[in-house]
Amino acid sequence: MPTGREEIWRFTPIKTFKPVLSEVAPESSQQASVIDVDIKGADGVTVTDLAAGELQELAETPQDRLSALAAADPHAVNRRVVIPAEATFKAPVEVTVTGRNDEVSCHHNVVVEIGNHAESTLIVRHRGVAHLGENWTFRIGDGAQVTVLFVQEWDDAAIHGAQISFEIGRDATVRTAQASFGGKAVRISQTASYTGPGGNLTQLGAYFADAGQHIEHRLFVDHNAPSTESHVDFRGCLQGKDAHSVWIGDVLIRPVAQDIDTYESNKNLVLTEGCRADAVPNLEIQTGNIRGAGHSASTGRFDAEQLFYLQARGIEEAEARRLVVHGFFTDIVRKIGVPEISEELVARIEAELVENLGSSTAVEEG
Repeated sequence: MPTGREEIWRFTPIKTFKPVLSEVAPESSQQASVIDVDIKGADGVTVTDLAAGELQELAETPQDRLSALAAADPHAVNRRVVIPAEATFKAPVEVTVTGRNDEVSCHHNVVVEIGNHAESTLIVRHRGVAHLGENWTFRIGDGAQVTVLFVQEWDDAAIHGAQISFEIGRDATVRTAQASFGGKAVRISQTASYTGPGGNLTQLGAYFADAGQHIEHRLFVDHNAPSTESHVDFRGCLQGKDAHSVWIGDVLIRPVAQDIDTYESNKNLVLTEGCRADAVPNLEIQTGNIRGAGHSASTGRFDAEQLFYLQARGIEEAEARRLVVHGFFTDIVRKIGVPEISEELVARIEAELVENLGSSTAVEEG
């Protein structure tokens, strides 16, 4: 059991996450009633159950205690999703994980295989209430074009920890996004590596931490192939006493990874007193023959000039703050580029603002 003094756990409230760090796996009869996993895809998408042996062979190696427990649980819900090579799907594959019980912890493992030159979008939603530990492995073929979006919209009592791994093929283009708004405590560890040169990865994130809520995103990009790219842009808002966000961005550029380009950025906007945002960007560069590598992280309050500009034009302070927050997230929503989810994300951001600043006719009409 972690103590909280380990580097990978030092920002995580161990006591809060204890239900998903427990060594005791639930009984199969109990597990079945904890979560429902609904996977909908177009014709040609194959969904099958995974046996424990198959999971060990296909899934990414667990990186921490939480992911190891999920992988080893004999009663976990395990699925395999296969998108065939050359396939092009206009409609997204949708996975909905619905929690039914927060008294029994449960585990969930999914392996997604996307064939060479396939084009697809996958949307994963987490809803309801549960104590859930899970692993996701995405094996993305050469030349594929893939968008993967995770939306955390848990109820207030939910505790969720996950490892999400991407293996990116030669000349593949991958866009991922994390939208984290619900739950008592959420910890997402996301890793990426390349199986050939030319892979292009964009990782986006938007999160909103309320009073007493912990939202943690940990990212690791392993540039283990030449001529690869990675770009990270995560943005979050915090409001209320003891609201806590954590963003860790690690990039490793190996000696073989020549002619690569990478940049990671995290921005946090503090709306009220009593919040805490931890942001730690890291670069380890083992070769000098690269196109570019950089990182940045910032945490601050509202821009006084922006508020003054809006208030000078007759907009009340509360409404001005709402407009600033909407502008803060708009760029991320635009970059995600999934029409099916854009309106949903904007509505979720507005719901968070209503909770703190009250309703707004102006924003709704705009």
